[in-house]
Amino acid sequence: MNISWEIVLDNLTSVAVLLFILGFIGARFKSDLQLPQPIYQFISIYLLFGIGLKGGNALKGVSPDEFVQPLIATLILGMAIPLFAFLILSFVKKLSEIDRGALAAHYGSTSLVTFSAALIYLENSGIEFEGFVTALLTVMEIPGIVIGVFLGARHRTVKVKWAETLQEIIVGKTVLLLVGGLLIGFIAPVASYDKVAPVFVDLLGGILALFLLHLGFLAGSNWDAIKSLGRPMTVFGILFPIFSGSLGVVAGSLSGLSVGGAVVLGVLCASASYIAAPAAVAIALPEANSSVALMSSIGITFPFNLVFGIPLLLELAKAIVAA
Repeated sequence: MNISWEIVLDNLTSVAVLLFILGFIGARFKSDLQLPQPIYQFISIYLLFGIGLKGGNALKGVSPDEFVQPLIATLILGMAIPLFAFLILSFVKKLSEIDRGALAAHYGSTSLVTFSAALIYLENSGIEFEGFVTALLTVMEIPGIVIGVFLGARHRTVKVKWAETLQEIIVGKTVLLLVGGLLIGFIAPVASYDKVAPVFVDLLGGILALFLLHLGFLAGSNWDAIKSLGRPMTVFGILFPIFSGSLGVVAGSLSGLSVGGAVVLGVLCASASYIAAPAAVAIALPEANSSVALMSSIGITFPFNLVFGIPLLLELAKAIVAA
């Protein structure tokens, strides 16, 4: 597979990536670029519902035959990836089993922002993808967290608060807004959808770019904590997404997805959660070092995927289809 560095450069100079870099630089120079918390919450709700609404509308006309195999592949990957992460992290000696479980939950879950960035990247590149990919995002969100928590809690003397944990996962804003948006987009008549699409769909790219400014600021503000993770965690935060993302692309291609669809599934597998997983892990594994998982996902894996991971997975998908 020959990586097109022109594609990587185009992605690196996109507005979204440049805003992430601007936020990072602003934080390092002690700027006040950080979005106020209410604005951050509003944007995260907007993105979750907007992506769900758009995906639900796209589900209209999709036959079950198109959806079943990718759905099964997504479920298998959602269970396998946290297990792989947990096993590989055993080589990082300073991590306890609970910390490995917390990390596995983060990397087994998904990143809405990375997913959104991949969709916009594919759209800007003129590459089509299946309309039901948002449903795959929702499907992968839950098993990764559950399995990661289970692996981290196996030898604890304190029982996991499974009822509270599952409630946080299922009725937390991530899954609830995604599923709610999917259902509303699917049920609503086309005329009704078209009335709200200019707000919830057409503005997604701009709102996402603003969110990336905030995430860049967070990464810059916590740079010392990110550096303190050490070389083994930095290597994991870069190489594991390549491994899991490649699994997703291959599985997507084998399950009948298009090049664009396989890329999206690969991005889902490569991404790491920093919205849903931290909240659930805080309830289930309160003694875990939450900063390790959060800083690894948002400070290492997210920027890597944003700049290099998405173009890399696109090239891999093209190579597999061409073969």
